[in-house]
Amino acid sequence: MRVRRLGAGYSLARPDFMAHSHSHGHTHSHGPASPHPAQPAPWSILRMTLPARLGAALAVSAALWAVVLLAMRPS
Repeated sequence: MRVRRLGAGYSLARPDFMAHSHSHGHTHSHGPASPHPAQPAPWSILRMTLPARLGAALAVSAALWAVVLLAMRPS
């Protein structure tokens, strides 16, 4: 049985049969020399038009300023 000290007198006992030395049989569907297959990105800021990017930046900026002004209001 393995015992690991956790500090302040606590220990975690773990039986040897629970030791994780076996594999789970995960196989890859591609060859070892090739990279993982490409997957389409669901959304990308690079695909947005310039006006849409500027609008999103303005919305994020306004939300952050709202948080700042809310935090600075007198109580």
